[in-house]
Amino acid sequence: MAYIELQQAKRHLNVEQEFTEDDEYIENLIEVAEAVVSKDICEDLKTLEEENTGKIPAPLRQCILLMVGQFYANREPVAFAQSSKVPLSYEHLVSLYRNYEK
Repeated sequence: MAYIELQQAKRHLNVEQEFTEDDEYIENLIEVAEAVVSKDICEDLKTLEEENTGKIPAPLRQCILLMVGQFYANREPVAFAQSSKVPLSYEHLVSLYRNYEK
């Protein structure tokens, strides 16, 4: 089960809904991002699902979107432009749910 819908990811990426050529790629990125977030918090995301909705907490959904954006914008492991880390983004959000006991 994906916690992020394709349309939500496309809005986050500023990709027009009518542009469908990257849909399968974006769906794969969502799956990968969910696995990364799960590994980073040392928990299966299912354990954090809200009982009635099946949603995970908003900060973790944002982490998934940030990771999808990172992977979509940087399709190779090497970047040639100078960049800097945005404070209080992924690491901060994921740390809110990290299980330090595992």
